[in-house]
Amino acid sequence: MKLLTGADIERAGLVRVGSGLKISYVPQDASFLSGALTAFAEARGIPVTLFLTILRKLGFPRAQFEADLGAFSDGQKKKALLAASLSERAHLYVWDEPLNYVDVFSRMQLEELILEYRPSLLFVEHDRRFVEKVATRTVEL
Repeated sequence: MKLLTGADIERAGLVRVGSGLKISYVPQDASFLSGALTAFAEARGIPVTLFLTILRKLGFPRAQFEADLGAFSDGQKKKALLAASLSERAHLYVWDEPLNYVDVFSRMQLEELILEYRPSLLFVEHDRRFVEKVATRTVEL
């Protein structure tokens, strides 16, 4: 997965990603997030209104829209990354364990969003129910 996102990791062989291919990546770790939600969205070049709307669909309280991301729980930070990803126009969405720190209710909301938006999504996840609900194909390693 990291090879697709352009990460410089040790490897053998060749990976070619088509020119102009836009990939939206959500890492496992969200602890690096800080600052205002609107500034975060603007820095990523995504529509703030769409980003906040998707956050609401993930059960994010409106009262927290003005809070600093650094003060959020790990689950809230993960939701911010997922909402930002879904707000981006990308050819491929690559999510590394999207359910880390996300509660069951939010998992169900995320499933609904994925089924609604139907992105081309490559993800790693250990939650079998989630995989069964949203995956169209699986590769087991």
